[in-house]
Amino acid sequence: MANTMLQSPPMANDQAPDPQDGLSPNVQKTPFAHPSSGSHDPPPVTLTSTQETKYNSVLNTVSSWTTIANASAANAPTSPITDAERMWLTRECLLRYLRASKWSVPDAIRRLLETLTWRREWGLIEHTADYISIENETGKQLILGYDIDVRPCLYLNPSKQNTEKGPRQLQHLVFMLERTIDLMGPGQETLALLINFQQMSSGQSPSIAQGRQTMNILQNHYPERLGRACVINIPWFFWVFYKTISPFIDPTTKQKLKFNEPISLHVPPEQLLKTHGGEVEFLYTHEIYWPAINQLAGERKKKQEERWVKGGKRVGESEVYLKGGDEKSISESNVDTVDEVTEKIQEMQTTEKAMQQPLETQ
Repeated sequence: MANTMLQSPPMANDQAPDPQDGLSPNVQKTPFAHPSSGSHDPPPVTLTSTQETKYNSVLNTVSSWTTIANASAANAPTSPITDAERMWLTRECLLRYLRASKWSVPDAIRRLLETLTWRREWGLIEHTADYISIENETGKQLILGYDIDVRPCLYLNPSKQNTEKGPRQLQHLVFMLERTIDLMGPGQETLALLINFQQMSSGQSPSIAQGRQTMNILQNHYPERLGRACVINIPWFFWVFYKTISPFIDPTTKQKLKFNEPISLHVPPEQLLKTHGGEVEFLYTHEIYWPAINQLAGERKKKQEERWVKGGKRVGESEVYLKGGDEKSISESNVDTVDEVTEKIQEMQTTEKAMQQPLETQ
C-alpha cells in the first residue's frame, strides 16, 4: 500500500527561535507533521477465508448494538450508542480485537463491548486538553516524529515528573495515547514508545498498583496498538519494578520491548531527539508545544469524522479511508451490507449442518 502521507519532513506550526535564547536556529519546538522519506509503510494485511468469516460474525454482532452500559458494574444503566462509538468500531478495530482474542469471536465481541463501557466510565470525552495540561507542563510526555515503520513516537521521560501520584497521571497517558493514534497515517495501527530513564530517581517511579493498572488498560483496551517499545538508561530499581509486573505482561508485548538498544536503529535520526541518540535539538515550551500538538491531532480527527459521515456513518468502516488513504469507503466499495453478511453466515451454518448429517446417521 502506498503511503499517502507526505514524505517530506515539514514541521507543524514551526516557531522561529527567540534570538535571546542562544539556541540553534534549527531548534524544534513543535511536532513533526509527517514522517521522513526514510520511513516505510507497513505491509497490508491479508485475511484467510476463515478469518474473514470470523470478522463478518463480529461485524454482524456489533452493528446490531443500540445501547451501551455506562459502567462496568452489574446492572449499570445504559444509554444509546453514539456516533463517536460507532465510528470507533472500524474494520481494523474489530480485527485488532480478534487477533488479541486469538480469533475467538465470542471473546472479541465481549472485549469490544467491555472497552466501549470502559471508555465511557473512564471519561475520555471529559478529559480535555485543558484538564490534562498541567500534567504535561514539563514535557514529561512528548509526541514527536515517526519511526522507520511510520509509527508515531510517544516519548516518556519519567525524570520530568511534576505532579503527585493520582488518577490524572494515568489519565494523562491515555490522553496522549489517543492523540498518538489520531496522528497515525493510513494503514498504520501501532505506535512506538520511547522511554528514557536518565536522571530518574526511585521516588519518581510509578507504584506497583499504577504499573498493573497501566498494563491492564494497554492490553485490554488498546490491544495490538504497541508496535515497539525502546527503553534506555535503565536504573537498577526499574528491574525490581519490571520483575513485579512482568507476570501481567502478555508474551506478545514482551517481544516488542527493546532494552538499552540504540534507538537510532528504530527511528530516523532526523526525527529522533538528540537526548535519545538522534539529531533533533528540541526545546519544550508548554505554551508552544501543547496547543500545537492538540491542534494537529484535532485537525486529523476532524477530517476522519468528516470522511466517516461522507461514507454513510458505517460500522466497520476502513481506517485507511478514514485517514485519507487510497481505499474507498464501504459504501463505495460494494462491500456486503450487514443483512448480506448475516445471510451468508446462515448459509454457511446450514451447509455445515448438512455435511455433518450423513455422519450422524451412519
